[in-house]
Amino acid sequence: RAQAAFARQELTTVRVQDPRVQNEGSWNSYVDYKIFLHTNSKAFTAKTSCVRRRYREFVWLRRQLQKNAGLVPVPELPGKSTFFVGSTDEFIEKRRQGLQQFLEKVVQNVVLLSDSRLHLFLQSQLSVPEMEACVQGRGTQTVSEAILRYAMSNCGWAQEEEPRP
Repeated sequence: RAQAAFARQELTTVRVQDPRVQNEGSWNSYVDYKIFLHTNSKAFTAKTSCVRRRYREFVWLRRQLQKNAGLVPVPELPGKSTFFVGSTDEFIEKRRQGLQQFLEKVVQNVVLLSDSRLHLFLQSQLSVPEMEACVQGRGTQTVSEAILRYAMSNCGWAQEEEPRP
């Protein structure tokens, strides 16, 4: 009997992995992270997804969640360190862990989970302006269409291959 109850439990695993420096060596270089999501939750359109996001997009997401969550506290992001003692790798790893903890807390929260921006952030590769347009109904597709289109496009799985030049 306990087994059956466990089987129905909704589980969402979110991992922030594989930090990668983009535009390395240029003044506009930044790090992005792979966000892998695996879930059996009815809240999500796609049951597995994989996207790349940078810190700036996490900051946008947190701001949006705060705006819409009312009194529900939104988890903190790891700090935006301008002064850091230690290696860059160490900093990136600390940030990766912080971003993962942030997302783990967010997906456990029913109120935050109802925000469609979160779903687009985790399950589409739309840019911030595109996510905004989509949520406000100004995009060419609905939120679930955007997510399904991304899921079907196989980009979510082709992440391990090197991008073609």
